[in-house]
Amino acid sequence: MTDAPFQFFDVEVLRTERVTPAVARIVLGGAAVSRMASAGRDQRVKLFLPRPGQREPVMPDKKRADWYDAYRQLDPAVRGVMRTYTVRELRRDPGELVIDFALHGDDAAAPASRAAGGSGTTGGDTASGPATRWARAAGPGDRISVLAPVQEENAGYDFRPPEGTDWVLLSADESALPAVAGILESLPPGLPARVWIEIHDPADRQHLPTKADAEITWLVHGTSAAPTDAIRAAELPAGTPYAWTAGEAATVKALRRHLVGERGFDRRAVKFSGYWRRGASEDSLMSAAEAEAEA
Repeated sequence: MTDAPFQFFDVEVLRTERVTPAVARIVLGGAAVSRMASAGRDQRVKLFLPRPGQREPVMPDKKRADWYDAYRQLDPAVRGVMRTYTVRELRRDPGELVIDFALHGDDAAAPASRAAGGSGTTGGDTASGPATRWARAAGPGDRISVLAPVQEENAGYDFRPPEGTDWVLLSADESALPAVAGILESLPPGLPARVWIEIHDPADRQHLPTKADAEITWLVHGTSAAPTDAIRAAELPAGTPYAWTAGEAATVKALRRHLVGERGFDRRAVKFSGYWRRGASEDSLMSAAEAEAEA
């Protein structure tokens, strides 16, 4: 895989930090992290996490070109848990990969992290997914695998405003907050940006540095207007827009319909990504995708 645009890296947890009650930041390191690349913005990587009782994720030969087929053939109850996450930051000297995890399910405000000691799980948490349980328990030395780009220009990011864009619209929930942060940091000075972010608690607001002319509106789930309603009521800038929205699948689809159907946005200038679906676990979605691929 030496010439592949994405390669596997074996990394370990260096340290963890609770950024807000519902967001854990995990800093990963390893001898080869300096070879990783990132386009910034909403750069995605694949994380492979250990199952309870495992010191590291069970994986196929990671040098195989057909590693994914080999991964799918492993026992789903044993193989590493594969999840897609956004790079919050890729640091140099020393090389560090920073991933923010939105914590869901039971005890989201517990003081550990979305990463420890072999099992990587908290036994009483049955509502959370495996990534959240792993992250809450994360501690220095815990090992995972990462499939990451080694070229800055790669297929793992979606925020690509075309030339001639006059302003950008961003909308997201907590699951896409790291991507919004990366996008805001990448925007040129003075570019108008209108941003709506839905969170579950006011304490989960974050400082989001940017050189853009950004107006950020925080929406608290259950007490503020829904994202589509808030944007429908907003006065938007003139000129050619580019919109990026990510989060719960039904929410982002509704917003896309509003922007294209009611606001008249060019559908090619609206990028939308369903990071999760209400009522469905990522395991169930992945199982459905695998079944479809085998059909």
